[in-house]
Parts: sequence; structure tokens; C-alpha cells
Amino acid sequence: MVLLHGSVHDSRLWDGVLPELARHRTVIRYDARGLGRSTPPTAPFRYEDDLLAVLDHFGIERAALVGLSMGGEVALDFTLEHPERVRSLILVAASASGHDWPDSPEMDAYAAADRESDADRLAEMELELWASLGDRAPGYAAIAGMVTENAKVRAAAEKGHVRFSEVGAVEVLERVTVPTTVVVGDHDHPEIGVIARRLAEGIPGARLEIVAAADHYLPLRAPERLMEIIVRH
Repeated sequence: MVLLHGSVHDSRLWDGVLPELARHRTVIRYDARGLGRSTPPTAPFRYEDDLLAVLDHFGIERAALVGLSMGGEVALDFTLEHPERVRSLILVAASASGHDWPDSPEMDAYAAADRESDADRLAEMELELWASLGDRAPGYAAIAGMVTENAKVRAAAEKGHVRFSEVGAVEVLERVTVPTTVVVGDHDHPEIGVIARRLAEGIPGARLEIVAAADHYLPLRAPERLMEIIVRH
């Protein structure tokens, strides 16, 4: 099983579920290029190619992929590109290539902070938009620390280097043939809920799980519930 984190995160996102998951499966988590302890990119790259390199490095022919946010988008795009390497998919609070986000002042401000490499503002907006349950809900200290550190390197890591899939996954969801579970928190950003339903309806046989009292950071907000879903899947 390979765990993939989001765009202002690193592999610490999975701290709440990794120990228990490791009792059931061989589990790999890694910091995406330019985030966490990973080295910054110096040339164009694709997250999907990096995932393939990780699987090849460990000699893994087929893996169960669990991806959150951007990690879910990468997992889905990878599955469409390399179906023979994927055993199953769990898409947690996932974004999806090809999905058109509606305009909003909040998302415009978030994009501006990212574009301008304003780390302090980006971290502030990340926590405001995506950690909507606030600092009194479980896991906030871990979330805030991880976001603050990665906001400082995210924009520089991606700018001019990362390459995204040319074909939007949402247009070809019927091509996904592996068992798929879609997970979303009931306090996540509304558009993530829209994407979750779109994925669940478009991927053949996919199951939708809605987790109560959880925002975008499910592995740290509701680790026990997420563990139940992953193990059952």
C-alpha cells in the first residue's frame, strides 16, 4: 500500500493511521518532490512518474494506492496511465484533473498567495480553507506545523517544474477498473464534496464514504474512522 499526501503536506499527514495500517499491510509513504524532506526539483517532472519510480525501486508490481487531495489526483491519473500496476484505489478528499473549480474570492486569494510565493499567507489560507474545524479539533497542532513548513517550499518547488496530465481524469472515469472507495469529510470544502460524488458516480462500482466531523485532513482528524474504511476496502 502506498500513501500519497497533498500539495502543502508531507508524509507526516499519515502519522495517525500508519502504525495500525502497518499491522495489516506493507506500507510505503514518501514526501513528494520538493516537499517535506524531499529535495527540490531542478528540472521538469511529473508526480506520476515519481510514483512509478518508487514502485520500481521497491520491486512492487501492483499496489493499493491511497491518496489525499493532490495525492488522490496523482493516484487516479497514475491508475489511468498504468492500470497494470494498481490493485485498488482509495481517494480521500481527492482533487481530480479536468474538474473545473467555480470562481470564488477565497480560492482566488489562495491561488494568488501560491502564485506570489507568499508562504505566510498561503499557510494562513490553507488552514482557513482546508482545516475548517479549527484548532480545537483533533490533530490541529500537527496539521498547522506541517502546513507552515511546506508553504515555505511549495511554490518554489512547483513553479516552472511540475507537469500535469494533459487528459482530465474526470472525462474518462469509466476506464478505471480497479476496486475504488471515495472518502470525504462532511466538513470539507464544498467543492471537494462535489468532486467526491462525481468520482463515485463515474468510476464503475465505486463506493462513497462520508466521514462525520472531519474536514480535509481526515488522517489526522478522524484516523480511527479512516482506518476502518481502508481496512474494509
